Amino acid sequence: MTTTESSSRRGADLARPRGPLMAWRTVDLVAAAMLGVAMGVAFWGWDFAWNVLDPAFKAFPPASGLLGGPWLLAGVLGALVVRRPGAALLAELVAANVEYVIGNQWGAATLISGAAQGLGVELALLIFAYRRFGWPVAALGGALAALVESVYEWYAYWTDWDWFYKFVYAGTFAVSGAVIAGIGGWLLTRGLARTGALDAFPAGREAAEQAAV
Repeated sequence: MTTTESSSRRGADLARPRGPLMAWRTVDLVAAAMLGVAMGVAFWGWDFAWNVLDPAFKAFPPASGLLGGPWLLAGVLGALVVRRPGAALLAELVAANVEYVIGNQWGAATLISGAAQGLGVELALLIFAYRRFGWPVAALGGALAALVESVYEWYAYWTDWDWFYKFVYAGTFAVSGAVIAGIGGWLLTRGLARTGALDAFPAGREAAEQAAV
């Protein structure tokens, strides 16, 4: 086996969670929950920013989907850090609950959005059998989370829009999800891993392996 082949195989092994894929460790549950709590507070803060920025899209409301990406970060981060089926959904649901409890203008509907967004990220990971966690998969997760959420919002909030507006909204939301939540979440995970904060997780082991080369 060549050195390149050995490095590739080692990198692939590091990308997978240790132990059975469905076997959650206590540290996995704690990490997903803590990420959800932290992002729930951040979501609550973004609610205020959204209220300030949204009027700028009054001339063409569907473009406001560009503001939606930050609300998808919890699911992407949960997926990239924990790398277990359900981690994205758990992190988004915890974040949604925290945002709801603190208080926002959407009330309990926030919980439905959390579920939709988390399921969108899970779908992206399922496509790759939970074996790929690079930036393309993260970007796909953010985009799919936005698309699933968009369909919910079509019928919950944007019932008076025609289909052109609805599809444009889904498109702008997907772009925001892919760039801000997907690539942004991937970069944030790499940054955290370099500090040693994720040493108990595959992302942390990958960072340590790369630093040792």
